[in-house]
Amino acid sequence: MSATAERRKHWGWGAESAQLSREQLEAARSEVRERLGFGGDEVEEPVPLDRVELSTPRVQPPAALAGICAADPHSRTTHTLGKAYRDVVRGFRGRFENPPDVVARPRDEEEARTVLEWCCDEGLAAIPFGGGTSVCGGIEPRLPSEYPGAVSIDLTALDRVLDVDESSRAARIQAGAAGPVLEDQLRERGLTLRCFPQSFEFSTLGGWIATRAGGHFATRLTHIDDMIESVRAITPAGDWESRRLPGSGAGPSPDRMLIGSEGILGLITEAWVRVLERPRFKVSCGVVFETFAGGVEAVRELAQSGLDPSNCRLLDPAEAKLTHASEEGKSVLVLGFESAHHPVEADMEVALDAARSHGGESGEVRTSSTRSDAVGAWRHAFVAAPYLRDTLVSLGVLSETFETAITWDRFPDFHATVMERAREAVGQPSTITCRFTHVYPDGPAPYFTVLTPARRGSEVEQWDEIKAVLSEVVIDAGGTITHHHAVGRDHRPWYDRQRPEPFAQALRAAKRALDPAGVLNPGVLIDPAA
Repeated sequence: MSATAERRKHWGWGAESAQLSREQLEAARSEVRERLGFGGDEVEEPVPLDRVELSTPRVQPPAALAGICAADPHSRTTHTLGKAYRDVVRGFRGRFENPPDVVARPRDEEEARTVLEWCCDEGLAAIPFGGGTSVCGGIEPRLPSEYPGAVSIDLTALDRVLDVDESSRAARIQAGAAGPVLEDQLRERGLTLRCFPQSFEFSTLGGWIATRAGGHFATRLTHIDDMIESVRAITPAGDWESRRLPGSGAGPSPDRMLIGSEGILGLITEAWVRVLERPRFKVSCGVVFETFAGGVEAVRELAQSGLDPSNCRLLDPAEAKLTHASEEGKSVLVLGFESAHHPVEADMEVALDAARSHGGESGEVRTSSTRSDAVGAWRHAFVAAPYLRDTLVSLGVLSETFETAITWDRFPDFHATVMERAREAVGQPSTITCRFTHVYPDGPAPYFTVLTPARRGSEVEQWDEIKAVLSEVVIDAGGTITHHHAVGRDHRPWYDRQRPEPFAQALRAAKRALDPAGVLNPGVLIDPAA
C-alpha cells in the first residue's frame, strides 16, 4: 500500500504508521539537543483521536449524497487543519476548533458538481480539498457565523491520467491525483510532469494549480504555471474549460485566473499539462563557499547564464549545518543538471568554473548521490523535514518557515534586515537559517527556517507573534508575502497590502459572477460575501 493510500495521522504529517513511539521520541531527545542546543527537556505525545472533542455536525447530506459523505471523527479531523506549525501543534493538542460538518468524497466530476450544487442551495461553505498540505490556512473552515455549515470536498478519488498526447507531449490528468500517483502513471509512458514540491508525497495536481505551487527544481519550468496547457473547473455559474493551445494572445488568460485562485472561483477537476521525457543523464555536485555572500554572487551569475541547472540551492552556514550538508560553518551550493536528451557534464563544468570564480570549492561530480555527500545529505533532509517537524513538536521545539522573493539588487539589504528582525522576534536560544529554493535571472526566492524553544501550551500564540513580525518585515522590505506557499487565511493581511486595490476589486467582481452565493472557500484571498 502506498503512503498516500494509508490512513493518515489525524494531527500531523504522513500516515499513522509514521508516528514515532514513545521510545523513539525519547531516543531523539539527545540528538535534538546536540544539534540545536535546546529542546528535548520533556517528551509529549499527541492527544489520541478517541480523546478529541468535536462539535456536533450542523448539517446532514441529502440521501442522494449520503454514500460519498462522512462525518466520523477521523474524516473530520484530517480535513480541518493544514500543515503549518500552527496547524500541527493544534492537532497535536487535540484542538480542532473549526472542523467541517461533512466530508464529501466525489468519485467523478458529476458527483462533485452535485455536492457543489447542494452547498449553493443551502448556503454551506464549500472547501476544496486535495492533499491537505496547506501551510497558510487554505483549507480550515475558519468562517463567519452566518454560514450554517461547512463541507470539505475531497477530490482525491479523481486521480487518473485520462489521456496522453505523445506528439504534443502533454497529458490530461484529474486534479485529485497526488504526486506519486500521477508520476507512477506517467512513468509507464516514459514521461514525467517534473513537479516535485516538498509536499509531493501527498499534495495533488489540483492543489498545485490552485496555489501556484513551485516544484523542487530551482530554475526554468519550476512553477506549475509553466506546465499548464489547459485547466477545467466546475463553478456555480457553469463549467470553465480553456482551449488547449501552446500559447495564445487572446486577452487575459482564463487559465491564469484559475492558477492561484485557491478554490474561491471553482473546483478544479482536471488539466492538460506539459510533460517531459524522463531524464537519463544526471550529475550533481556540492560547492562550498567561505561566505554566504560569495555564494550569492555565484548563484546570480548562474541564474543569468542561461545554463538552467535543475538544482541551484544555496544554503547559508546555519542551514548547511542543520541539514548535515556541511559541518564547517560554510555555505553550500547544491548544484545539479539533468537531461533526457544529452550528457550534461559539460554544462556542470561551465557552472563550476563560474562558481570557482566567486571563491567556490567544488566537490566530486557525481551521477548519483548518497547521504554521505553534501547533495545527498541535503536531499534527505529536504524530504524528511515535514516528518521531523512532528518530532520537534513532541520535543518542545517551534519549527516554522517563511519564504519570499526579491530582486538581486535589493537582496543584500533585504536579507540583513530580515535576519536581524527575525533574531529580535524569536530571541535566544534559536536557530535561524536561509536558503535559496528557486533562482531567476532577476532575483532569488529566499526561504527562512526558524527553530526556537516552544512555550509549552502557548505555542499558537508564540507562532502568531513571530508570524506577524516576520510578515511585516518581508512586506515592508519589498518582498512578496509568498513565493510558493499561497495566501490562504494566514497571509491575507499582508496579501491585501501587496496587491493593487483595482485588482482586488476585479477579483471580487469575478467572485460575485462565478459564485454569487459566496460558498467557495470563504475568507481565502478575499472576504466572504456579505
